[in-house]
Amino acid sequence: ERFADRLPAGARVLVPLCGKANDLAYLASRGHTVIGVELVEAAVAAFFAERDLAPTRPPRGDHVAYQAGEITVLAGDWFATTAALLGDVDAIYDRAALIALPPTLRGRYVAHLRALAPHAPALLITIEYPQAAMDGPPFSVDDAEVRALWAGRTITELADEPLVQPRLAAAGATGR
Repeated sequence: ERFADRLPAGARVLVPLCGKANDLAYLASRGHTVIGVELVEAAVAAFFAERDLAPTRPPRGDHVAYQAGEITVLAGDWFATTAALLGDVDAIYDRAALIALPPTLRGRYVAHLRALAPHAPALLITIEYPQAAMDGPPFSVDDAEVRALWAGRTITELADEPLVQPRLAAAGATGR
């Protein structure tokens, strides 16, 4: 909530690997049009059911587009998502996608994200902790990795705070 105003007003915001995150409804409540992408269709259906929303569900390419109001979530493979499926993207909100992926997939994920929305500013949330202290996800993604993955883009760190989540706090985690 503290950094939501960093997104352009009235933006069409892409939320990759969104699951059934409350963030989708929160962003829509702030006047954004939200487009999420989630592999697990049951999570997409649960998001809408938990809010008593009856989405339309037209097929869109290899995906199913759940849509209600200002929220659309494409149920399907992230790597099969195309710019044509998404439409225009004004901003990216990566709440937990990057940290959900093992190191072997992160480069491919960010390259695909950058190809889908090459000029969109992004809000990215990561966590950093001694990876040996806990199996992910969430995985530790440090500042150096973020800068390498997003090379060529201006990166501004908005916060660096200790996590409150006990199992990560015990591992010495900090949130970014």
